[in-house]
Amino acid sequence: MACRRCPRLVRWREKVAREKVRRFAALEYWGKPVPGFGDPNARLLIVGLAPAAHGGNRTGRMFTGDESGTWLFRALYRAGFANQALSAHRGDGLLLRDCYVTAAMRCAPPQNKPSPAEIARCRPFLLEEIGMLGRVRVVVGLGRIGFSAALRSYRDTGRLQWDRMPRFAHGARYAFGGLTFIASYHPSQQNTFTGKLTEEMLDGIFRNSRDMISAEGKR
Repeated sequence: MACRRCPRLVRWREKVAREKVRRFAALEYWGKPVPGFGDPNARLLIVGLAPAAHGGNRTGRMFTGDESGTWLFRALYRAGFANQALSAHRGDGLLLRDCYVTAAMRCAPPQNKPSPAEIARCRPFLLEEIGMLGRVRVVVGLGRIGFSAALRSYRDTGRLQWDRMPRFAHGARYAFGGLTFIASYHPSQQNTFTGKLTEEMLDGIFRNSRDMISAEGKR
């Protein structure tokens, strides 16, 4: 990906990649838009906010190299969606099973706060992934922005409609025909350090996802 549609985000991702932080000073940063990854036959789709400045923006893989990814992939491993709990770099051997991970944004935004216009400009990339992932049955939105982006993108495909935007609350579920959307707090340090999101809460999201997918397969 070589998108440069959002000048503010391009400046930020490249500035971070150039100036780095001390603990990663010897490493080369990705510094470009970060694509989603996972199983192309996935029945579980996870939509987060954006690559972290020193996580995905450094490693070139979503939720890789930061604490949010540490929490996410531990939970996915325990639920059977990943072959390992470690997500450190693109060559670490991580494989996702029946699961695909992406985000509303492909570039790290300053202070993790993209503008509505930036979210809209990035949506075609999420729509393209949704178009390729034809077996998805459960969609988990991490954080309010990830949850909203997932719903709005599927609505844009014509696969669902609503009279009122579904309300975000951790663990909330909404069924639209053959799709179920689940809202989850984002595993950001702001949430995990304060106890707003615990490992048990995140495990519950993916256990429920696994149970729904398994039940669907038995019909």
